[in-house]
Amino acid sequence: MLKALTESECAAAPQRLDDYEPVARALDFLVENFEEAPSLEETAAVAGLSSTHFQRVFKAGAGVSPKRFLQYLAAGEAKKAMTLGESVLDASFAAGLSGPSRLHDLFLVSEAMTPGQYRKKGDGLTIRYGFADGPFGRALLGATEKGVCWLSFAGDANEGARIADMEGDWPAAEFVRDDAFIAPVAARAFAFATNRPLDKPLGLHVQGTNFQLKVWEALLKIPHGGLVTYGDVARSICAPKASRAVGAAVGANMISLLIPCHRVILSSGVIHNYRWGAARKKAILAMEQASAAA
Repeated sequence: MLKALTESECAAAPQRLDDYEPVARALDFLVENFEEAPSLEETAAVAGLSSTHFQRVFKAGAGVSPKRFLQYLAAGEAKKAMTLGESVLDASFAAGLSGPSRLHDLFLVSEAMTPGQYRKKGDGLTIRYGFADGPFGRALLGATEKGVCWLSFAGDANEGARIADMEGDWPAAEFVRDDAFIAPVAARAFAFATNRPLDKPLGLHVQGTNFQLKVWEALLKIPHGGLVTYGDVARSICAPKASRAVGAAVGANMISLLIPCHRVILSSGVIHNYRWGAARKKAILAMEQASAAA
């Protein structure tokens, strides 16, 4: 079963999940306006907080200061990383489970399926789900007794549309709305996403074809703050000519943020092709690179 936050984890996280809401507003504002270098006062006003309070809330929710986050947005870190020569993925894989990627904090339960079994995905499973505010906006999470099986960003869509997306990816499962159960799961998921320590691995539960599972497992080996190309991933699973198929598998990821499909970019360094929008992808990458550098 999934475990609630320990006292030390609660102390490291924002005091309330509601504290993430102004952080998410500020992130969206900074991504849209980073070229104008908004001041702390301007960004705090968007968040609806005083400058001093906003600085404290943003650092608690994002793990870095507003100034540092803005620096990494403006620095073009994605393109710079792709000019370093050696594949970032090579170093990531060499690190293994105990490296800086903190893979030891994740435990993946994967179940391969044939194409004919796909329509029965979720058969016999009960998925409890609910919405929670996170550092990148409101999110929908689902979990089985084995771990988190869905994480998506709600955005401007109504709850029904996002729930329908989840049900479409687990067509044979039974779904139970349970916000109280999901709240501590979300807190642990967001703690992991912002590079905070966990007392035990955070369980993830996915089902997919053998090829999809190979791709998702490769994504889990990209370290926090790292970037790779679709070609890097294809070569890592011994399918160097399968970049397009890798792209499809990356896009089919059901657990956004935790299985880090956002860390895959074009070989040109361009950030695009994210299910939840390029702006959110830029925000996640900037936050990760800033906290990794710190």
